[in-house]
Amino acid sequence: MPTHVNDDREDAEPTADEWASQARRWSRAALALALLFGGLPLVGVLILGSWEFEGSFGIAFLCLIAAAYLHLAGRPRRRPLPDPSTILDEAIKAAASGKTDRGIQLLDEVLRLSPRLWQARQYRGQMRLVEPGAAEAILQDFTEAIRLAPEEHHLYVLRSHIFTLLGRDSSARADLETAARLRVNTEATPGS
Repeated sequence: MPTHVNDDREDAEPTADEWASQARRWSRAALALALLFGGLPLVGVLILGSWEFEGSFGIAFLCLIAAAYLHLAGRPRRRPLPDPSTILDEAIKAAASGKTDRGIQLLDEVLRLSPRLWQARQYRGQMRLVEPGAAEAILQDFTEAIRLAPEEHHLYVLRSHIFTLLGRDSSARADLETAARLRVNTEATPGS
């Protein structure tokens, strides 16, 4: 015996696409009513001579407002802009699960959206540490992060490691000295 599914959707909430489609239909209907009520006095004068429908302009105006609201409500929804901090978190999780390439791609996207987010440069540099021959790119990331956040002592420590890998020992020592000085200043400043 076949069973029939009750397809009564009166109780169900419309989906976003259904609501938008329905709002567009209502908007067109409200606009038609606005034109109808707005044109009644003109038609009355032309056809009946002097007949006037009192309140027709008020009703037409209300219908016009409803049409405008429903038109705006029925527009397709734009995707919200991605939040750089959320993408940064996804990148860190991807790298932690061994998907370093995916993490770097996400950080590239974060930097495209928010180029002044120094943490993205720091994390991208750290993720690239496993790549052979990436020392210059890592150095650029750490240098740019330092330019954006010069008071972050740990960035100087990270960059000093890259300078050491590249054989630039004097630059490495200078970064370690800067990091130590910043750390002392940070610890000496109350509220830090």
